[in-house]
Amino acid sequence: MVAGQSIRSIATSLGRAPSTISREIKRNGGQEFYRASQAEQAAWDRTVRPKTCKLVENRALAHIVADKLQWQWSPEQIAGWLKQTYPSDENYQVSHETIYRSLYIQARGALKKELLEHLRRTRAMRRSRHHTQKTEDHGRIIGAVSISERPATAEDRAVPGHWEGDLLCGSGCSQIATLVERQTRYVMLVKIPRKDTETVINALIKHAHKLPQELYKSLTWDRGSELADHKRFTLATDIKVYFCDPQNPWQRGTNENTNGLLRQYFPKGTDLSVHSQAHLNEVARRLNERPRKTLKFETPAERFNQCVASTG
Repeated sequence: MVAGQSIRSIATSLGRAPSTISREIKRNGGQEFYRASQAEQAAWDRTVRPKTCKLVENRALAHIVADKLQWQWSPEQIAGWLKQTYPSDENYQVSHETIYRSLYIQARGALKKELLEHLRRTRAMRRSRHHTQKTEDHGRIIGAVSISERPATAEDRAVPGHWEGDLLCGSGCSQIATLVERQTRYVMLVKIPRKDTETVINALIKHAHKLPQELYKSLTWDRGSELADHKRFTLATDIKVYFCDPQNPWQRGTNENTNGLLRQYFPKGTDLSVHSQAHLNEVARRLNERPRKTLKFETPAERFNQCVASTG
């Protein structure tokens, strides 16, 4: 730089990309203050191992991360939210890999081991696409309209108001109806006392009336017999119902993914009937206030509230 050469000419002479030279200069003081000897020493300093964990050095950042973990945010959600909230302050940014390492490797003084219990559990092995086919009657719905006839605007998430639903099952024939809006990933949970179609349809009708019609245009469901009386649901709400193809629950992948997230709150084999509607609303609120990578780290609640405001 002292010789007055341009970044491009330096890059050519060193056989490096101009962007590499530019990053090197910016990392070490900029064009005005760059000194080769100081840059070399800084490079050696950066290679020293082991490095002190950022969450050990910055306790305020560690407290923020711990707080979000306790609200069941994933490390990736926390890292994305921090970058969006503190865009110009790298002291308050940390990668999700660092958070995971701090939890699993237990960097001394970084994050408490007890926070591990708030992480989302991963399955030991992948489930078959046929795992929801529970009975011989599963898939036999009279008058079912195939998902292939669902509007294109629902398929490409172009407009809000298209929902996917299913029953999350627990022990003792207990269950919860889970509903997720395709565009915003907004979640609603409905307490279901029994699994028969009359009970399920009545609960879904009651819940549907809580939303404006513009935000509840269609519902896509698996081939479970609990929605055998789907025509009564449509007559009462004017909401069209579409069904996945037999043995293809993955066609409502947004809901399948949501049910996986919900297992963090409602583990398999537990009695779901003990949860009140108020508690279900609280769990749904927690999910809806988590930043989502697929929403560019905005929350489902933010996206859905924008939709509500636009219909008002």
